[in-house]
Amino acid sequence: MLLLSAGTFAFRFAGPALRTKVTVAPTVVRLLEASSIVLLAALVATSTLAEGHEFAGYARPAGVLTAGVLAWYRLPFLVIVLSAAAMAAGLRLLGVP
Repeated sequence: MLLLSAGTFAFRFAGPALRTKVTVAPTVVRLLEASSIVLLAALVATSTLAEGHEFAGYARPAGVLTAGVLAWYRLPFLVIVLSAAAMAAGLRLLGVP
């Protein structure tokens, strides 16, 4: 456990410490930025649409869609979370899986 903690700390410390010593091509920087967006989009898609190996139902994607739209309009975080939860709960209350 201590070895894992030390390795994690060293890995996190290496980024800021080596930032000025390692140069990365602008193309690589753009690819890394794009890959982080793709990775986050894939994480949102899989956690929204799947529960185990099956489809999670329509209520959860509707809640996430609601959150996405409200986030697009830059509403407060609490409003976004409560609205998305209300949308998903309301649909489930109506019998939508």
